[in-house]
Amino acid sequence: MLRELRYNSKTQLRAAAISPDREERSIGRLPRFVRFCPIRPPPPFYNSKVHRFAVPAALALAATLSAQTGFFRLKDVRPGMHAVGRTVFAGNRVEDFQVEVLGVLENIGPKESLILARLSGGPLEHTGVMQGMSGSPVYIEGKLLGAVAMAFPFSKDPIAAIRPIEDMVRVTGANAPVASNSPRHAAIALADRDLTRPFSKPASFESGESRMVDIATPISFGGFSQSTLQAFAPQLRALGLEPLQAISGGGKPDPGMGNPADLKPGSMISMQLMSGDLSMSADCTVTYIDGPHIYACGHRFLDVGATSIPFARAEVIALMPNLNTSFKLSAAKEWMGAINEDVNTTVAGELGKRAAMAPLTMTVWRGAEPGGPGGHVVETYQAQMVNDALLSPLLLQMAVYSAIDATERTVGASSLRVTGQVEFQNAPAPIRVDNIFSADNGSALQVSLAAAVPLAYIMQSGFDTLRLKKVDLRIEAFDEKKQLEIDGLSLSKREVRPGDKLQLLIQLMGENGAETTRKLDYEVPIGAEPGPLYFTVADANTTNLTDFRAVLTSTPHTPAQLITTVNNLHPNNKAYVRVWRADPSFQLEGAEMPDPPASVALILAGSQSSIAGITQTRNAKIGEMEIDGGDVVISGVKTIQVEVKE
Repeated sequence: MLRELRYNSKTQLRAAAISPDREERSIGRLPRFVRFCPIRPPPPFYNSKVHRFAVPAALALAATLSAQTGFFRLKDVRPGMHAVGRTVFAGNRVEDFQVEVLGVLENIGPKESLILARLSGGPLEHTGVMQGMSGSPVYIEGKLLGAVAMAFPFSKDPIAAIRPIEDMVRVTGANAPVASNSPRHAAIALADRDLTRPFSKPASFESGESRMVDIATPISFGGFSQSTLQAFAPQLRALGLEPLQAISGGGKPDPGMGNPADLKPGSMISMQLMSGDLSMSADCTVTYIDGPHIYACGHRFLDVGATSIPFARAEVIALMPNLNTSFKLSAAKEWMGAINEDVNTTVAGELGKRAAMAPLTMTVWRGAEPGGPGGHVVETYQAQMVNDALLSPLLLQMAVYSAIDATERTVGASSLRVTGQVEFQNAPAPIRVDNIFSADNGSALQVSLAAAVPLAYIMQSGFDTLRLKKVDLRIEAFDEKKQLEIDGLSLSKREVRPGDKLQLLIQLMGENGAETTRKLDYEVPIGAEPGPLYFTVADANTTNLTDFRAVLTSTPHTPAQLITTVNNLHPNNKAYVRVWRADPSFQLEGAEMPDPPASVALILAGSQSSIAGITQTRNAKIGEMEIDGGDVVISGVKTIQVEVKE
């Protein structure tokens, strides 16, 4: 006969005797602290003399292994087992909740299994599984089973998936790798328009019409405009983040380090992505502490790999029930350490360690050149942001967008000019930022993206030595659309001879039908071959693609080459005149080699590769000129032909 202890529907323990035919009869109630404990009959070969020594030895060995690990192994999990979870429902008090194992989802992913369980107790019957509970530890018989990690959106019952602790500690090490600028994801190109593209999307598993997903990580914004949250919410939610307006819990985290003893499994932590006039933090729960090493969340944050993100202890201000997924509102308290690894099954960090942050300064000007007559400062923002190849550019984009949105109008015709520089440690020079943007709507998005994309291109280039040092930007705003369109192009002659001079007339069209004409003189080179000669007047985007196609699609060899490429990109307040012929040409790391001798062309054509930095183009550049637009955006492209005679 097998005796076992079970919970009844009111979570009270009772003892039962189960006969071989599985009929059950109640034998009364036992105290609540009595745990599930199967008592099995001795086997047929039972020998009492051997048993006296063998059983204690086996129990001693099991106790030793248990003391060494403190983990409840996944292979020992059975449906019907009862466990205890721990999390914070209010303040910083870690409270228990009940867990009933429903089963194990075997091999739900590559070498990945999850434990399906029903949660109960505390407010869970009312709230269900909450955002912010990710990482809540679950124990069986006092041993750590794993962390609450996934749930079913819109589920009527608080059913969750538990990530086995073995999976959380297996993919990380006590000595996590040093943060690197070499991302595991596809890097951003200068032509990209979505800085979230390199991030991997959170896991999800289909089960009939239901879908189990990672519990979304609440991310709190402080000092950001509401429009910023709305503009970036779709991208953030696609990454498994839920944007929330931050709620003050009594000041910013103290600059000193807190007492590690105040943090325990079940406590909440807040990963501080940005702090200062603009703040941004992501919250989850601590699962396991092993000396100075901490494991939390039970799933990825953004799966950025090796990183360096400061984290603080957090306290829960309120629980917010929601029909989709409820969430915790929390506030950061004192600093506790740094997250140094963010992988698919956990985030891991180190207590007492400080994460290096990069200072960000943004100054918004109005009306005139910074410091010039009539210009004045509208607002200045000072913040610190994490130094991470994937995160820093996205944070910069949101910060610039918010600074513009909070001080300038984002609806209606306007122009914005952004200047400044981004400095890197161990870099030969900073990257320069200098562009102007004009639009009827959406100029804030254009400016913020243009400021962040070069940073992403540099930081995701693979050069670990290029660590972000500081960002200093100045944003100038105008309440008018400062834009000229290249509307026409004409030449003083249609036939020329070598040595002749001709004049280009470029017609530019502005707002309300305003027109202006720019003139350029060009002398046909002595020795020019007979045939058509082309003149193309184009904006900065078109010219950059033409002049730097080979460089932008190749792998840079040195940090200096990388930064030089970015600084050589053409600003968009100019038009660029390219004089060219329809002859084969090559670009070697950005340098033009027009119409080389046949023998050289044959060698170059056979050496084309992104590694060699050699690219063949369809035309040969003969010369180039610029038209300066001042503080006006120039856009468009026009081409005209002249015939060179002998």
